Amino acid sequence: MDAALVILDGWGLAPDDQSGRDAVGAAATPNFDALREAGAFGTMTAHGRRVGLPEGQMGNSEVGHMHLGAGRVVKQPFTRINDTIAENELGEIDAIAAAFEHAADTGGRVHFAGLVSDGGVHSDQSHLHALIELAAERGVDAVTHAFTDGRDTPPKSGADYLADLQRTIEQHETGHVATVTGRYYAMDRDHNWERTRKAYDAIVNRDARYETDSAVAAVEESYERGETDEFVEPTLVSGAPRSKTVTR
Repeated sequence: MDAALVILDGWGLAPDDQSGRDAVGAAATPNFDALREAGAFGTMTAHGRRVGLPEGQMGNSEVGHMHLGAGRVVKQPFTRINDTIAENELGEIDAIAAAFEHAADTGGRVHFAGLVSDGGVHSDQSHLHALIELAAERGVDAVTHAFTDGRDTPPKSGADYLADLQRTIEQHETGHVATVTGRYYAMDRDHNWERTRKAYDAIVNRDARYETDSAVAAVEESYERGETDEFVEPTLVSGAPRSKTVTR
């Protein structure tokens, strides 16, 4: 008998008391209804610990596809990082330890570049906060190049995430945010070099169209220009040091 595996990303079932309030429940789905009535039907949990994520964390397509292929629970990087931080072992990871040691020995800085949100797909801001805390413990200056989300989080939530980040920086008295860039530019995966170049020039060359006095202001000013978090044009934060590139 011929068979096909068809994956519909984002297709879910609402609780019975909420049926019809979501797109799937409100749609006409005669084929799915027929399969369900015939008994050729089952449900699976696609979030939290059942798919290797922290409890309460929503799933995503990558996690779902991995578990369909693996047929078992696969602890996700998100969970492994959380566990490493909880066990106070973040600074023991070889690459992280080496980076901090080199910065301390040479009087240099560590640079963090990544998505600042709690979307949980590509990042979680708590991990960045833990790195900043580690930098303070090691006596190393930390520079953050913040990428704003707006795809896995609400489109105008970036200012709150950056305010949280700034509080962590002030609490540990180390580091600063040097640039703010929307993921449209900093995380392009469609080979649009002109987008990536704008992010690169801001981070490495301190060259961007916009400059402001704080990370939060960078996002708030982008909203005034009609840009939501995903599309924040690369912006410099005044007073941050220039990055250095080393070719080996």
